[in-house]
Amino acid sequence: MEIKAKLLEKYETASFGASGFKKREFVVEYAENPQYPEFIKFELIQDKCEQLDGFNIGQEMNIAFNLKGRKWTNPKGEVVYFNSLQAWRISAANDVSAAPAQGQTDEAGANLTEPEWLNSDNSGEADDLPF
Repeated sequence: MEIKAKLLEKYETASFGASGFKKREFVVEYAENPQYPEFIKFELIQDKCEQLDGFNIGQEMNIAFNLKGRKWTNPKGEVVYFNSLQAWRISAANDVSAAPAQGQTDEAGANLTEPEWLNSDNSGEADDLPF
């Protein structure tokens, strides 16, 4: 999924435990309907955290992201569900080269193309959707 939005807040990268897991959050204003803007929090993880460094508050950006959901059973035995919006590519909205060429990498060597599973061709599979 991808949206164009304005950067409102960006937070420092947080590291968790000895595993070295890193996460960085940021908030954007998404105004599909300018009369009713939405305020949406995204997260970047691991090597993607540095992508936010070059952006300033108020800047328009394109955000490519995945919708993630998790199920967890708490100590009381209650099932709790969590959702997150995990950004994997951000670029300046006015950047005409925002969509990288196949196999292009950023300065840190991270692949900027969409994950391979997003590009899979399912044309040979039967469509079992009822609509």
